[in-house]
Amino acid sequence: MAHRRQENHPASILAVAVASWLAPGAGYFLLGEKKRAIIIFVTIVLTLCTGLYIGSIGVINFKGPAALYVKAAQIMNPPIVLILGRYTAAGAYPVHGWPSEIGQIYTMTSGLLNLLCIVNAVYLAHLRETKPTGG
Repeated sequence: MAHRRQENHPASILAVAVASWLAPGAGYFLLGEKKRAIIIFVTIVLTLCTGLYIGSIGVINFKGPAALYVKAAQIMNPPIVLILGRYTAAGAYPVHGWPSEIGQIYTMTSGLLNLLCIVNAVYLAHLRETKPTGG
């Protein structure tokens, strides 16, 4: 069975991807899956907030000594993390020891969960835009 793509296919997939990154679950919301969008939003935001509560905003420091994989995982969070990273770049929020490590683990986990949800939302958008042709 052959598949036919709609004309605005890349634009709609890009819109789902950008919306998913800007606000966790927004891509699912655009696809009409409101219940899943709310669950994803609450899960990712609570995971991020837990990491920030445990380790303070000092765990998000893109210029600090953290490993590259920590910074890459944290960047996959919504853009608020980039804003927090600019505030912490001067080193005014030092965090040491276990709170720092646990806070980094939670913020990394929320970023990787967000990446997973972005990929899944884009895949679902792709499946919905590609329609089978009769024949």
